[in-house]
Amino acid sequence: MTECFDEMWGRDGACRGAYRGFHDWFTGEDPKRLRAKQREAEEIFRLTGITFNVYGRDAAEERLIPFDIVPRIMSGAEWHRLARGIEQRVRAINALLHDIYHKQEIVKAGRIPQEMIARNDAFLPHMIGVSPPGGVYTHIVGIDLVCTGEGEFFVLEDNARTPSGMSYMLENRETMLQMFPELFSRNRVQAVQNYPANLRRSLAASAPPAAGPDPVVAVLTPGIYNSAYFEHAFLADKMGVDLVEGHDLRVVDGRVAMRTTRGYTPIDVLYRRVDDGFLDPLNFNPESQLGVPGIMDVYRTGGLTIANAPGTGISDDKAIYSYMPEIVEFYTGEPPLLPNVPTWRCSEPEALGYVLEHLSELVVKEVHGSGGYGMLVGPAATKKDLAAFRRKLKARPGNYIAQPTLSLSTVPIFARSGLAPRHVDLRPFVLVRPDGIRVTPGGLTRVALKKGSLVVNSSQGGGTKDTWVLED
Repeated sequence: MTECFDEMWGRDGACRGAYRGFHDWFTGEDPKRLRAKQREAEEIFRLTGITFNVYGRDAAEERLIPFDIVPRIMSGAEWHRLARGIEQRVRAINALLHDIYHKQEIVKAGRIPQEMIARNDAFLPHMIGVSPPGGVYTHIVGIDLVCTGEGEFFVLEDNARTPSGMSYMLENRETMLQMFPELFSRNRVQAVQNYPANLRRSLAASAPPAAGPDPVVAVLTPGIYNSAYFEHAFLADKMGVDLVEGHDLRVVDGRVAMRTTRGYTPIDVLYRRVDDGFLDPLNFNPESQLGVPGIMDVYRTGGLTIANAPGTGISDDKAIYSYMPEIVEFYTGEPPLLPNVPTWRCSEPEALGYVLEHLSELVVKEVHGSGGYGMLVGPAATKKDLAAFRRKLKARPGNYIAQPTLSLSTVPIFARSGLAPRHVDLRPFVLVRPDGIRVTPGGLTRVALKKGSLVVNSSQGGGTKDTWVLED
């Protein structure tokens, strides 16, 4: 890999403009005070219960989300360019989903192979011919980005099924405001605290036509043992809506209704954090205890908005991802503003041959993988790891894609020795409603806390940072 671009210091070693206010403040601070503040942040997270579950062989382990007090900072101009590319991509994803569940014009045009849709595990035949209220499939989207140089961003992944991390973005900001109010008085940082209110308004705007002037919104969670349960409860609380489980819901008179102290109340919009296969035991997995029998029948007749729409997971597929430049151009008529990371589809014999030959140089991922699981980082892998992945690739080549090991940018963390560079990615959150798209300024920065590591997922030892977008 080439030398990494540091977002604070730049290629020439000079402090970049967005960081100058922070740098001036930091150099005047007592390191002992900052170390105390770092410990205070950890205590805030512990008392607030900002945790996630890691699933091992025997049981789930609850862990604290590591948090670093040095913010990641972007200029307003840099963010504006990035947001335009994110909005373009999300528009294309929504258009793709409508097309593949209706006329499949992109397949007829030869831009995506038919088997990429028909044989995709995430394709949901139950959605064929179904148009969600307002034409919105992906109400909440998380786009994973990596930076490789000044203004150089690549899309690493699209998260359009059930993206997570909004609660950590909000708690990171709340913690920084509480601990360093003077920093915010010296730097004009765009707000993210209004995200829950914007989320509720966006969901309500996507309610079915028959909903009243004040649509009833609820959050569907798999329950307390889910790895993201903290976030489910957090968002429901901040939006002022009910948090429900499958056993709290039933179909009543053709509507999905939730149990309350006053009987069953119909729901207009259900923000679900339950995977497709578990949503409806009558239509999908008959053994599911997490969903609602008959909910898909209500949905198909237009009696309910489900956010995100069932079947959106196909746009998360990493093989579909490899076609995103063509997808963006097909539906928007414009070249993509944000490039993909170059990707080899291992289902193609020539690509598989290349990947097997260069395995130690590449990152290999499962097409439906997430959370950093089931992937290989070639340069950091042992001979045993490489041999095991060769066997997996040969056995199921269509289950994998491969990408070059990018020289990811670094952002300083507050280490024992002072500021130390660590690799980061960025997950901005996008709200989609029938009349427009809103990109929350900043999003969630995930940081690889281990020196030299490229894996930022919290389940793999990564942490998070507050992400600042400065006013112009």
